[in-house]
Amino acid sequence: MTLLKGLKVLDFSTLLPGPFATLLLSDLGAEVLRIERPSNQKSWIVDQYLNRSKSSVELDLKKPESVDQVKQLAEEYDIVIEQFRPGVMERLGLGYKDLKKVNPRIIYCSLTGFGQTGPLKDRPGHDINYLALSGVSGYSGKKAEGPAQNGTQIADLNGSLYTALAILAAVIYRTQTGEGQSIDMSMTDCSFSLNALFAPLSLNHGMKLEPEKLMLNGGTFYGYYQTKDGRFFSVGSLEPAFRKELCEAIGRPDLFDMSMSEHPVDVRLFKEILTATFLEKTFTEWLAIFEKAEACVEPVLTFEEACEHPHLKERGLIVQVPDGQGGFQRQIACPIKTSAFHPQYKQIDRSLRENSGAALNNIHP
Repeated sequence: MTLLKGLKVLDFSTLLPGPFATLLLSDLGAEVLRIERPSNQKSWIVDQYLNRSKSSVELDLKKPESVDQVKQLAEEYDIVIEQFRPGVMERLGLGYKDLKKVNPRIIYCSLTGFGQTGPLKDRPGHDINYLALSGVSGYSGKKAEGPAQNGTQIADLNGSLYTALAILAAVIYRTQTGEGQSIDMSMTDCSFSLNALFAPLSLNHGMKLEPEKLMLNGGTFYGYYQTKDGRFFSVGSLEPAFRKELCEAIGRPDLFDMSMSEHPVDVRLFKEILTATFLEKTFTEWLAIFEKAEACVEPVLTFEEACEHPHLKERGLIVQVPDGQGGFQRQIACPIKTSAFHPQYKQIDRSLRENSGAALNNIHP
């Protein structure tokens, strides 16, 4: 039995945020049906991951018959998730109030960049914009170089996680009360919540949040250090025991007192010494040293190296998913592990590509 057995989701979302949220629900056992626009350009390899184990049907929502088909589906589905700009689904006759008429228990989630209200609600945006406007980028990166450009979509994926959480909370509420609801999710709102650690210092104590001024953003030795051969290590030795291990591992136990000092001169000098010390040895040499030290120091791996790391392999984070043609495709596994459930991956994305009323009678995973 799956964790979300019997939960049925109508998914109107595209790109990354919505599909990742419904991927999480699908991996946990929900039945997800994607409503695709005709000739919607797709098929990049990421779609085969984001849409695994989901069903799909192609409908032109500008046609009255397609709207009727969606309403027919909504009678038996628990959840709708859509990612259009505010007002689009209402103009199509598929807003929350429209679907609530056919299913009063429907949970209707709208996921957008800026939310359903506010002066920016109709403005287009991307991950980098949401992080910028939420203040997160304002104290990330280095003063001389500006905000850090991330290798993954933090705002999009964080919004996805909050969306899945909100949907499941709404399911629990419906179980308790019998009532459905509409959910307004904004990726900017969710990004703003990422300021959780340092926001209280700014809001209540007047601290200005700036790059390289805080404990975790470059204001101390906490950070990345380059090796002799151009690779990097992450150093997060915050607690005294870990700082002691760090100093001993680099052959400088005499630096422990300096590492614990909060005096600006000591903080700067310790970071400079650490920077110079890491440049004395190669990545492989430091790897051998820190494998034996519990100092909260780990190598910065390439994605390919991470896939082959013994710990990640033991945790089963890469899985083989049937490709529907007798073979398999390697994909990232669902990271949720419980004693009651193990995800089953049915297949990579394979759209039905139907556009007739008969499509509703031929939906299958």
